Amino acid sequence: MKVSVVIPVYNEEKVIGDCLKSLSTQSYQDLEVIVVDDGSTDKTLDVLSEFKNNNLKLTLLKQDHLGAGAARNLGARETKGDILVFVDADMVFDREFIERLIGPIREGNTIGTFSKEEYVLNKDNVWSKCWNINRNLPEDRMHPKNYPARQTVFRAILKKEFAKVDGFETIGYVDDHTLADKLGVLAVLAPGAVFYHRNPESLTEIYRQARWIGKSEFKKRKISNENWMRLVVLIRYSFPLSLFYGVYKSVKFTLWHFFIFKMVYDLAIEISLLKSFLGEQKYR
Repeated sequence: MKVSVVIPVYNEEKVIGDCLKSLSTQSYQDLEVIVVDDGSTDKTLDVLSEFKNNNLKLTLLKQDHLGAGAARNLGARETKGDILVFVDADMVFDREFIERLIGPIREGNTIGTFSKEEYVLNKDNVWSKCWNINRNLPEDRMHPKNYPARQTVFRAILKKEFAKVDGFETIGYVDDHTLADKLGVLAVLAPGAVFYHRNPESLTEIYRQARWIGKSEFKKRKISNENWMRLVVLIRYSFPLSLFYGVYKSVKFTLWHFFIFKMVYDLAIEISLLKSFLGEQKYR
């Protein structure tokens, strides 16, 4: 079965090269890579134009800045594979990642899979450590050790199943969770599919990522009145609570950087939530 890897990119000049290099050495050879540029304003396109590797079938598509969900949908429409694999530009992959990820699909056991063997690529960076402390995760993993074997985010899925529901909804940061809702099916664990994901590693990156998260933070919680949910989340990230958790976790983990992290992260969330009342666009 042919595999199509779809990668949305937006200002990823620092990381997309490593991502593509790791895909070029995969043990599973029958694959193509579709990179969709989501209106980058940095040197991402220059990096992609200079990336030459005879082992990788690479196609570049472009769109205005419409968000990762729209980019994934565009890429999926242009693929030739039987199985779609969705990854991010700040990921790198073990050599057998694709082969193991699609194994349960090829065996006919499921329509789609995910992997919980997702590790932190930059775990030694202090701000990366703060990111995982904030998410209550081990410093070297992207998921808790007791992570369930069925999840809402598909890392790989049969293209024909993806097409049945016209792909992802474009609702911002959490758009990759929408496929499971539309299909009424959860992704199944693919054992042994090891990959690495980079956390934000500067205060600037933390602020930008949190601003993006905050634009759809209230979408994570199903409730009919979105404005009410925005108010609930505003309270959750309010200054008194930020101050409390910033001090508490800084002491608990003996990492004073976390206090600064918490102030920056929660401020960015609050700004996005407040601007969401005014209709700020939900893309990064």
